[in-house]
Amino acid sequence: MNSDAPQSGITSEDLQAVLAQIQTLYTDQARPWVIGYSGGKDSTTALQLVWQAIERMSPEDRKYPVYVIASDTQVETPVIVDYITKNIRLINEAAQEKGLPFEAATVKPDLAGSFWVNLIGKGYPAPTTRFRWCTERMKIQPANRFIESKVAEHGEVIMVLGVRSSESATRAQLMNTYKVGSDQPLRRHTTLRGAYVYAPIQDFSANDVWTYLLSVPSPWGNDNRDLSAMYRNANAGECPLVIDDTTPSCGNSRFGCWVCTVASRDSSMEAMIDNGEDWMEPLLAFRDWLAATTDPDKKRQFRQIKGRDGRVILKKDGTPAARTYKLSTNKEMLKKLLEIEREVLDKGPDPDLRLITLEELHEIRRIWRTERQDWEDSVPAIYESVTGKSVDWPLDDDVSFGDEHGQLLASICQEHGVPFELVAKLLDAEKETDGMARRSDIHKRITSILTEEWRSEEEIVENAKQLGLFGSS
Repeated sequence: MNSDAPQSGITSEDLQAVLAQIQTLYTDQARPWVIGYSGGKDSTTALQLVWQAIERMSPEDRKYPVYVIASDTQVETPVIVDYITKNIRLINEAAQEKGLPFEAATVKPDLAGSFWVNLIGKGYPAPTTRFRWCTERMKIQPANRFIESKVAEHGEVIMVLGVRSSESATRAQLMNTYKVGSDQPLRRHTTLRGAYVYAPIQDFSANDVWTYLLSVPSPWGNDNRDLSAMYRNANAGECPLVIDDTTPSCGNSRFGCWVCTVASRDSSMEAMIDNGEDWMEPLLAFRDWLAATTDPDKKRQFRQIKGRDGRVILKKDGTPAARTYKLSTNKEMLKKLLEIEREVLDKGPDPDLRLITLEELHEIRRIWRTERQDWEDSVPAIYESVTGKSVDWPLDDDVSFGDEHGQLLASICQEHGVPFELVAKLLDAEKETDGMARRSDIHKRITSILTEEWRSEEEIVENAKQLGLFGSS
């Protein structure tokens, strides 16, 4: 390593000390290791240091597995997905060829944690700094499931994170949370039993990281100059492996999910487009439209006042808060997503790229039909109208109501002044429990549906004023 690099605080002696510390921990602790790999500069440096240290050891001492896990939210920026996928393959090939105990894999959210299932299916609003529901479902849970499986298999594990205390105040707080930086390099994880945390590059600066990466070749055959070029082209930082809610997530122009609406703008994707990735323009346009649905002045255009829990929440000024997306908004959203998928397939470099899977479409269809009273069965119609393709959609024996039933019911409900959705939900609940040996659940379902908020917005606000909860002005 070039110890004379400008602004570099890590000397060659410091680097050798880090490598020796890794070897000592690997030998003395006698536990498998799990390395969080995001493809970015910090996690690459941490992984490369561990690889370098273990490769120098004798074969008989390399007896504990080292798992390398990358988080694939399934909505990552396609350029980054391709880069990480290539490196996962190279890591596994090089480890097998050299007889090293490394094993790389990606972890993904389950269907219930899918971004599109929650956003388009259930109507969750696009994530914001105040409601970042995506991190728990798409990053924390998949990573923790993997770690817990290894704890169950081996008893304990050491987690290696590519975090640096100098990167930001938030990262410094994270280091303090894990108490990394004291005389003991390992600390117990705050929430995962049987897991210890180790941050080998905690004292590195950004310049130290780049100096190391550009002077020490990738041991698994990647070219670190490609990584440097990606950073230049995207003007970006990186998303770490997120393992709990204290770990900083993405936003603020970092590599990450192309649909991320936590940051005010996606300057990383903008920079990629400016540097020749024109095919990504539809992705950016969709992301910007999605961000617009979080604008306080526009929320009510896209969202309803009832949440999935059936409640209406009044703001301090006495008006109802905007909660989940309207079904009409989600239909528009699905149509837009399929249209841009078709466009990036035509113009992009990957003819097999899919922005949403058929499995997700099936689950969205199920949720719309059984939970959101989409009796007209919109998903197949939207899909076929955009793609021109038909899919063998499974028959749903639990739901037999169709568009004609919905139109008839709507007219009857209007005639009697009863909310259509209320009656439709009751009918769906009855249909789903029909034929079951135990019918007790239907009473709970009916009670739950009837206790939802079914009054009009005007009635809710007027009732609040009468109760003196808000002023009359």
